[in-house]
Amino acid sequence: MKDRIEIVASGFGGQGVVRMGQIIGEAAVKQGLHVTMLKSHGTEMRGGYVRSQVVLSKSLIDSPMCETPDHFVALSSAAYKRFKDTVPDYGLILYDPSFVEEVDADLKCSHKSFPAKELSVKNFDNPLFANSLVLGVMAKVIEGLDRDLILESILDVIPKFHDKNKEAFEIGYAYFK
Repeated sequence: MKDRIEIVASGFGGQGVVRMGQIIGEAAVKQGLHVTMLKSHGTEMRGGYVRSQVVLSKSLIDSPMCETPDHFVALSSAAYKRFKDTVPDYGLILYDPSFVEEVDADLKCSHKSFPAKELSVKNFDNPLFANSLVLGVMAKVIEGLDRDLILESILDVIPKFHDKNKEAFEIGYAYFK
């Protein structure tokens, strides 16, 4: 695990963006890492702009700001356009094609399309579990973060639908070989 890992997730209110950051942060704390999290959102409760920024480190964290995110989860076109240029060449942009129709082919970072909303509707007849699907993918791509602690944190933080959230997490984890 590198000394500092920055993760940004952004999308619309109601997609579980803040909850994703909270779960990743809680899993990292359980693992003994230092964690900071910042969140911001528009004045609207649902449908407005939302962002969470999480920094994970073995050492003390000097700044909670994510200036060059290693991982960026884009759950809206507006979020993608706003943060795509902050991801360094070695970084990863994970995006949901249901919300991000066009990606910038000129960027040197990796792009991975992950149809979280579509898979949630297909498997659960409800888009509600898209964030647990994304967390499954993140458990695979965040180097050094224990996947079982992420799943445990999902079940700790989200009080309902444990079986479906666990299943969604496993589907997401298995999605990319």
